Amino acid sequence: MTAANLTNIYLYTRYERFWHWLQTVLIVILLITGFETKGLYTLMGFKTAVEVHNFVGNTWLIAFLFFAFWIATTGEWRQYIPTTKKMLKVVRYYLYGIFRGEPHPVPKRKDAKHNPLQRITYLILAAILLPVQMVSGLLYWGYNSWPQWGLDGLSLKVVALIHTAGAFAILSFVIVHVYMITTGHTILAHTRAMISGWEEVRDIDSVEDWEVKTKAT
Repeated sequence: MTAANLTNIYLYTRYERFWHWLQTVLIVILLITGFETKGLYTLMGFKTAVEVHNFVGNTWLIAFLFFAFWIATTGEWRQYIPTTKKMLKVVRYYLYGIFRGEPHPVPKRKDAKHNPLQRITYLILAAILLPVQMVSGLLYWGYNSWPQWGLDGLSLKVVALIHTAGAFAILSFVIVHVYMITTGHTILAHTRAMISGWEEVRDIDSVEDWEVKTKAT
């Protein structure tokens, strides 16, 4: 893709960038401390790892609630509405077309920042995986209060298994996400966009307005 095919647009707001990098830091700390509490390695000691994990986990929960409020009040929730429009073309692109230098079948737009595959992935992450991880983490954290909460019959092993499985699922997402970051027209294009808010995308006037057609169907 040549520079002549690109246009620079302000794609990510300050809050979106702040939330992205804050969540990145919080998730990395949670993964490091969480796996240490499982005995996989020793960095800061079990007691310190637990304290840091609990503090950062509560911070993440509060930050997530602010994020949910933000997308609900700004209308950005529309960016996460799932669609199958061009889904197969996007999957084909990542499996095959990207290695042949083909253009992305669903270029980014201000009103459609995520392609169909990203939409379903982020929706599952934000609406299912993260809430389950946070609830299981809160239950783990408040284990001694289960009798007062009326949760005597709940199994700690089950909660621990769910929380650990969620951690590995989030780790898998992070690994894939880091790879996907490098798939822009340059290896650092997406990273620069998440720092400045500005991203170079295919000329909007020359591409199909897939989002409008999606809304119309």
